[in-house]
Amino acid sequence: MEPLGSTLPSTYAHPAPTPTKFLPAIGTMASSYRDRFPHYNMTHSLSLPWRPSTYYKVASNLPTLGPYCTRSQRVRESTMLPFVSNRTTLFTRYTPDDWYRSNLTNYQESNTSRHNSERLRVDTSRLIQDKYQQTRKTQADSTQNLGERVNDIGFWKSEITHELDEMIGETNALTDIKQRLERALMETEAPLQIARECLFHREKRMGIDLVHDQVETELLTEVDVILCCQERMKRHLDKAIAQLASNRAAQHELEKDLSDKQAAHRIDDKCHHLRNTSDGVSYFRGVERVDATVSVPESWAKFTDDNILRSQSERAASAKLRDDIENLLVVTANEMWNQFNKVNLAFTNRIAETADAKSKIQIHLSKTLQEIFQTEMTIESIKKAIRDKSAFLKVAQTRLDERTRRPNIELCRDMAQLRLVNEVYEVDDTIQTLQQRLRDAEDTLQSLVHNKATLEHDLAVKANSLYIDQEKCMGMRKTFPNTLRLVGFC
Repeated sequence: MEPLGSTLPSTYAHPAPTPTKFLPAIGTMASSYRDRFPHYNMTHSLSLPWRPSTYYKVASNLPTLGPYCTRSQRVRESTMLPFVSNRTTLFTRYTPDDWYRSNLTNYQESNTSRHNSERLRVDTSRLIQDKYQQTRKTQADSTQNLGERVNDIGFWKSEITHELDEMIGETNALTDIKQRLERALMETEAPLQIARECLFHREKRMGIDLVHDQVETELLTEVDVILCCQERMKRHLDKAIAQLASNRAAQHELEKDLSDKQAAHRIDDKCHHLRNTSDGVSYFRGVERVDATVSVPESWAKFTDDNILRSQSERAASAKLRDDIENLLVVTANEMWNQFNKVNLAFTNRIAETADAKSKIQIHLSKTLQEIFQTEMTIESIKKAIRDKSAFLKVAQTRLDERTRRPNIELCRDMAQLRLVNEVYEVDDTIQTLQQRLRDAEDTLQSLVHNKATLEHDLAVKANSLYIDQEKCMGMRKTFPNTLRLVGFC
């Protein structure tokens, strides 16, 4: 035990941390102040002033309220002692207000903790109920979706089965009509070759006549019409030859789709009837992250619908193929004949237009030649006028030069001087005007010469176009297969 009146070591230089309990246990204080004080985290007691005039006293092992009742009096008495050795009062770190505030803080923290715990329990209970209801609803929605999916698969299964029954045995004998179609297809080669040769010859037109005119449009249309007729004939011919193979291909696609639908129906029906108490349910970790799907409901339905439409198309073609070929032959013959006549009419009109243009070009060429002659005469007259004005200019300038030699005061700016100056300007302006007119006339002459060359070239172009359209093209289009041969009869 330390004697009363001993001074406290300098441990106050180390701020004490706040203790777990706000007030320290006085009865458990160490018997020597030479040992370092334990650190407590003090939150609101560091601001208390240090009281070096207060003496310390050893606390008893069984603290009572008695010492605290007389402590304040002792402290006040000790402050009045003039010497340090007379200090007998025990100094405490806290006041009663700190003690009461500590208790209130603990009570409030306890109330807050219990309130938070109670709210957590209530929220947790409500969360468990909400999640349970949400999980049940999610499972019910999944079960409903599986049921709808099973119904969709069942519907498409019935559609495919019906179409398979309709497809079985759908074949026809097309030998005669196929031979007629082959002969008609061969007859279209000659008109197609003629139309292409006409287009080839018309590519040899020159200059501005290489125009995309009505004749070329009709020729291109004729080629397209013949090619279209050939394509339709070939398509029907391929249908007649490979109808059985097409039927079998469509049937195979339907059977494969039906097999897939049956397997999917069996799997989805099993999933639809699975419950929480069913056998075979287990954990499959990570299965939700595996996306092995290759279609969406729209593309899935469209795939089956396309197969059914293809089968229906094949059935219709097989049932009506002979009637279609008969109608096709009549239609194609009429289309080719009508287009043949349109092309000939376009050629006739174009030949007339070209001949008329050629005659007009010849007229304009003769007028241009006459105008070139007149312009050349005009140029010569302008040149002569310029030469005539040069003499007047020389006289006026010579007079002015001579008058510059007058002596002294005789160099007078008289009316003669002024008129001579004006005369030089007037004659020079006249010459400049005539020279400008000469340049204009020469430019006009060049334009006329260029126009003459253009007309001559255009005349040659028109003559070449007339030869191509009238001689070469129309010469080939004098013959065309008759209607009987176009429909396949010999």
